[in-house]
Amino acid sequence: MNLSQESVGHGKYHYQVRISPKSSQALDVQTSKPKNPQIKKCIKRLSTKKLFGHPHVKRYLYDLYRRGCRPNTIRSNFESIILFINHLKSLGGTYLEAVTRDDLGSFIEHQQDRGLKPNTVSTRLRALYAFLGYLVEREIVHPDVTRKKMYVKVPDALPRAIDPEDVRLLLSIIKKTRDWAMILILLRTGMRIGELLDTRVGDINLRENRIEVYEASKNRVGRVVYLSDDARCALKVWLKKRDPHKENLFYGPGRSKTLSYEAARMMFRRYIEKAGLTHKGYTLHCLRHTFASELLNAGMRLECVQQLLGHSSIEMTRRYARLTDNTRKEEYFKAMAIIENGGVNGHYQCNH
Repeated sequence: MNLSQESVGHGKYHYQVRISPKSSQALDVQTSKPKNPQIKKCIKRLSTKKLFGHPHVKRYLYDLYRRGCRPNTIRSNFESIILFINHLKSLGGTYLEAVTRDDLGSFIEHQQDRGLKPNTVSTRLRALYAFLGYLVEREIVHPDVTRKKMYVKVPDALPRAIDPEDVRLLLSIIKKTRDWAMILILLRTGMRIGELLDTRVGDINLRENRIEVYEASKNRVGRVVYLSDDARCALKVWLKKRDPHKENLFYGPGRSKTLSYEAARMMFRRYIEKAGLTHKGYTLHCLRHTFASELLNAGMRLECVQQLLGHSSIEMTRRYARLTDNTRKEEYFKAMAIIENGGVNGHYQCNH
């Protein structure tokens, strides 16, 4: 296939990119069919939507696959890429080689105008910069596109822990052995729901009260979590009732080998509704937040909590110190007692 050259402008820069007369879609003829089922499905979506950039996207997805990225990571990155290419198409674009910083800025504004949360927009932007960086390294896209990266300010919200009274109320209405064990293990170990659903019976050591998380669902770093007495008792009851032929600790009904995240989420939501706590906005992940805040309240060192949660950075764990810090609380009320008693600027206590 004959490729022609076309001058493309990027601000004050003009350079030559090699493109086909019918856009980069024509390169698909020379590209072998994807062998990985997931990537094959992604490329099929590009074709169905009649979007350009097939060969570049396919090579990038395979690059992620070779680097050992999880299927969810590949899928998430592809979703961001396909949204971006679709946006370029709506602007009249016909190939990826001519993408500019303005196109990227326009995409961010478009996502924000749709009312998406800053976290979502920021995640998609990071995925796009990774993809565009890949194209820049291969001299497909001009390097100016990834210089002076744009950022979306993401709110640094407090983790949402479940109020102690609400925890007691929630646990009091759970009658099913499996559900009781699941929620209590999440509450006492700080495991992510994905990690618990992937746990096999062989990963549990009841003699040492521990569960081995061989590969964390988020950062792929293994760790050990420990079982409290109440979690251990709940687990022992479930182990006596569960199907011994199932490999996973928790599984779905019938012949299902595993329990899906959606099924676990729906189970938790039903109990939240039954407890009359829907208005509080609690999610399954709040059990992990509760675990961390309670350990810090009990005086555990931040570094220990970090290891139990499997955080790669202690700054991630430090967020919980903002949520619950008894030392800071005690210092505040000690100082306020002095102020209210006129020990600083005289007596001006408000009397209602």
